[in-house]
Amino acid sequence: MSDTPVSKGDQRRQQIMTYLKLHGRITIQDMIQQFGCSEATARRDLDLLEKKSGLVRTIGGALLESFPVVKETSFRERSGRLWAEKEAIAAKAMELIEEGDIIALSGGTTNYLIARNLKERKALTVVTNAVNIAMELAESEHIQVVVTGGVMRNKSFELCGPLTEKLIEHLNIGKLFLGVDGLSEQGISTFSELEAATARTLIRKSRQTIIVFDHTKVGKPSLFHICPLSDLDGCVTDRPLQADYEEHLTKYGVQIHVAQGQLQTSND
Repeated sequence: MSDTPVSKGDQRRQQIMTYLKLHGRITIQDMIQQFGCSEATARRDLDLLEKKSGLVRTIGGALLESFPVVKETSFRERSGRLWAEKEAIAAKAMELIEEGDIIALSGGTTNYLIARNLKERKALTVVTNAVNIAMELAESEHIQVVVTGGVMRNKSFELCGPLTEKLIEHLNIGKLFLGVDGLSEQGISTFSELEAATARTLIRKSRQTIIVFDHTKVGKPSLFHICPLSDLDGCVTDRPLQADYEEHLTKYGVQIHVAQGQLQTSND
């Protein structure tokens, strides 16, 4: 047997793999903060680990190959799935919206259904980065619609990028209704790095953040992390959550709302 000591680089790469097994993904910034290395060293470590340890390189980091993620589908494809459940979630979310509110709606089929319901309301301001939601509200005389600029993603119709974030920075939003692609104990996530960055800006500029999601999103994190569960104020879903997820959300003071009509029980 060889008594050759393990190098600092090998030790660091072992620690990186341990982190990945715990969290599923890692960013270059995580590596710099966690392991005290330079950006160049972090990138070199990921290149080496990709060749021999089953990593999937992403923009700005890496993902463990075996980590379960859900795949992105188009808005049209999503529109044909769980429509009744999403309508129930949208109806439940409407109970959280009051006259005079300034709300924000991100993209997604559930938020699109919220927008359809909103057309009967008065004295509302709706901020959205989703082109289809803005068009749905275009003829609503009693709703002021604020549309962010940016580059549109074809799969979601969401406007994203620096222009979007720059406009949002000048706004003061009351309640944000945020569609998500994945929910795990580590937090909420989405398919697009640009959408994740836009979502973080919306969260920062909103007094309350309420996520809307159906039961298929639970336990299936998507590629790009948005924020931890502790940054949320509420959630609206179609089924009671598993005990461990309910415990985590309750611990952080997140109010859980379960849609009536689809479930036998509600957490409200």
